[in-house]
Amino acid sequence: MIGLGIESTAHTFGIGIIDSSGRIMANERAVFTTDEGEGGMIPAEVAEHHTNVFREVIDNALSKAGISLDDIDLVSYSQSPGIGNCLRVGAMLARTIAATYEKPIIGVNHCIAHLEIGKLLSDAKDPVFLYASGANTQVIAYDGGRYRVFGETLDIGVGNFLDAFARHIGIGFPGGPKLYKLSLSAKNLIELPYVVKGMDVSFGGLLTNLKQKYSSGRYSKEDLAFSMQETAFAMLVEVSERALAHCGKKDLLLGGGVASSLRLQEMCRTMCRERGAECFTLPTEVNVDNGLMIAWLGLLEYKAGKRMSIKEADIKPYLRTDQVEVFW
Repeated sequence: MIGLGIESTAHTFGIGIIDSSGRIMANERAVFTTDEGEGGMIPAEVAEHHTNVFREVIDNALSKAGISLDDIDLVSYSQSPGIGNCLRVGAMLARTIAATYEKPIIGVNHCIAHLEIGKLLSDAKDPVFLYASGANTQVIAYDGGRYRVFGETLDIGVGNFLDAFARHIGIGFPGGPKLYKLSLSAKNLIELPYVVKGMDVSFGGLLTNLKQKYSSGRYSKEDLAFSMQETAFAMLVEVSERALAHCGKKDLLLGGGVASSLRLQEMCRTMCRERGAECFTLPTEVNVDNGLMIAWLGLLEYKAGKRMSIKEADIKPYLRTDQVEVFW
């Protein structure tokens, strides 16, 4: 069975094609970016980007897979959570393909798709999942029929935190990779607010403090970039370690766009090594938002019996990870 997945929750429009055995056939995407200044993601502009690129992305994916839409057995799309304007583009495309080619359709949860593709592509069996992306920062583990959130951000996601500061200092969007590059030239570690509250983290005050320090002119971009990474990532590692201890698990799986950070991966590996656990990381092309993970979760749900009519194929921008029943 061949599944096609459509990802459109935020800045990425992606098409993934995979079969039910886990054979990856294609994983193509186009990303909305800005080069400089304080411009970020304006929903209408990002949705327009997705509308402009979807034909090229889907054609590239089908060409790479060596198939046509007639050969697809299931169409899946990111139904939740995400930016409404962007989700609608993917849902509309999924409905169009399903209706035109008379294919079944499944809407899936973007956050859980990250976790399931990670389990497919790693040896992690029952992991604690550190999900670190733009809008989402959660520590997740399976328990009692759902993926439970054991800790999360109390305000903004770690990716949005990095992007907001990158825009503030004028280096464009997305900010994470550009800040990492700046951090490699740092000379000093600057003391910053470290906010962990039980199992939760907070980045709002840290962002304000960074902006104040930058405006003072006393600190270099390089030192601020390095220090914000060290502080924010240490917070994530702390709550991840606490979740491992609380759940009695031995595997930590990293996912989401920020999980591509080499520094975050290094810190997590060090923590896991010191406590006798194992840290699993994924290739960047599946850490970042992608259609492959949407296609794979759709196949899992369809094989487990889920069915959806085209009329039911709506969007749910605010659906949380722990609100989804895991029945597959």
